[in-house]
Amino acid sequence: MDNDKHDETSYFCERLGIFSTCGVCFMERQLLTYKSTGEFSNLVLDYLDKNDSLRSFYCRPPQLGQVPEQIREKSANFSTESRTRLVNALKRQYSEVILSEAVSERVEAQIKSLSSPKTFTVTTGHQLNLFTGPLYFIYKIFGAINLAEQYAEKNKDYRFIPVFWMASEDHDFEEISHFRTADQKILWDRQAKGPVGRLLCTEMDAVIQQLEGLWGNTVIGQKMLDLFRQVYTPDVTLAVATRRLVHEIFKDYNLLVIDGDDPLLKSGFVSIIRAELIEGKCSQAIENTTQALVAAGYHKQVHPRAINLFYCDNGLRERIIATETGFAVDQTDLFFTKDEILGLLAERPELFSPNALLRPLYQESVLPNLAYIGGGAEVAYWLQLKACFDHCDLTYPMVYLRNSVALVPAKVQKKLKSLNFDLCDLFLTTEELSSLYITRNSALEIDFTEQKDHLIKQFAQLYDLAKKTDASFLGAVGAQEKKQLKGLARLEQRLLRAEKRKHAADIERLIALRQWIFPDGVLQERKENMSWAYQYLGSDFLAHLKTHIDPSDHRFTLLIFNS
Repeated sequence: MDNDKHDETSYFCERLGIFSTCGVCFMERQLLTYKSTGEFSNLVLDYLDKNDSLRSFYCRPPQLGQVPEQIREKSANFSTESRTRLVNALKRQYSEVILSEAVSERVEAQIKSLSSPKTFTVTTGHQLNLFTGPLYFIYKIFGAINLAEQYAEKNKDYRFIPVFWMASEDHDFEEISHFRTADQKILWDRQAKGPVGRLLCTEMDAVIQQLEGLWGNTVIGQKMLDLFRQVYTPDVTLAVATRRLVHEIFKDYNLLVIDGDDPLLKSGFVSIIRAELIEGKCSQAIENTTQALVAAGYHKQVHPRAINLFYCDNGLRERIIATETGFAVDQTDLFFTKDEILGLLAERPELFSPNALLRPLYQESVLPNLAYIGGGAEVAYWLQLKACFDHCDLTYPMVYLRNSVALVPAKVQKKLKSLNFDLCDLFLTTEELSSLYITRNSALEIDFTEQKDHLIKQFAQLYDLAKKTDASFLGAVGAQEKKQLKGLARLEQRLLRAEKRKHAADIERLIALRQWIFPDGVLQERKENMSWAYQYLGSDFLAHLKTHIDPSDHRFTLLIFNS
């Protein structure tokens, strides 16, 4: 068993009292340290703890008190020209999207405010998952919304706009083409190549038919079905559909959605793309930082390449590879000389797409951004990039870990208590849970530590005796001690297995309860879709999340509800 999960120095749980809003009562909120969950890497935990071993890999820690200094640095490093380019790009992007009048007015005001040197952004981003994909898609965006509000509260002279950056250039359609609801996988089954944001939302009939069977008989289900039909129309791209979906979900909150797959925005990134193609200094800076992270005992999240760029066209997004005579596009016959590829970059910058490591530099070059909110993997690869930011003379943002949340009905907590368990115990593995159940509930003493200690003391006397004879006897004593300790360990395990069989029904109930937080062995927020949460929490689901997501609070949130 991982003792860290129950170590009093690392485990923290805060309970808050009963409150009720709009028909759903959250009876309790528990906050766990990320370490106690066992779900986060040492790198992420050390970053949150501001461990000295990572201090050189970022600029400022993600704290509200750091905002004024972040503003000063970004102000000196973000031009009026960049603001004008951003405003014009957003105006054009939103001209392609039909939104409600109230949302359109809010969006227009936010875009206009970006022209001011006193307006900054707080950004998060994600893939264009079908119908938002996993729950943490929602948590990320609320994190950006709430963090922008926190910044505004402490810095009255400035305006802060939450931004959702769509990963529209991603080409892994299989990752985004599905979501899970009501224990069923909803799959958009079609052939797709190239940047997913450019795909038209066609061939959705089978998806809608499946959702009609699942959702059509309930009021909330019908609302979700209407929303799905409203945004995924065959005449729009997935990027446009996702923008419409996000604005419909978050229509009550200030938010801008940006598509990086934009020729005007990329025109402001041309100098860095050119340097990546010709000099490769970004790649070398990333490699040096990555090696330093590995030397400090951490695993690298993303492997830097000699050129961290893709060639991106309709139906195609493949790596650009340097050759002795020019540049090739992987998996194709495309080839360009140095002059040809630089000419293409000048004329059509939209054909060049940054990979996961270069995308943060692109994002920070086109936004007046102060902070980025990402998952554990994103935090890890941001820590590979500071030297690259320095090389490109870009301001490195404050990087926040997104909030992790699990939604659990009160009846689950009640059942756990009847088994002498609490919600925090569900973060143990199933094997650890079953062993802990026996420790807490068996009438027998399963721990043979006392017997083992007694045996070791007896053999200590035999060792003293052996020293007075010869080396062969000393070896025989050691072998016998090892044999008998192993025998005790086997007896202990046999007794444990016997007790597990005796209490099998309760252990199965316990493991079944664990499914609420770990459906199919995966954290709920990574598996379940927002439609699952709507079914349990109703239409006020989003309002509840807005209240309880706080990116400045680095703890895992358990929300216990009674619907």
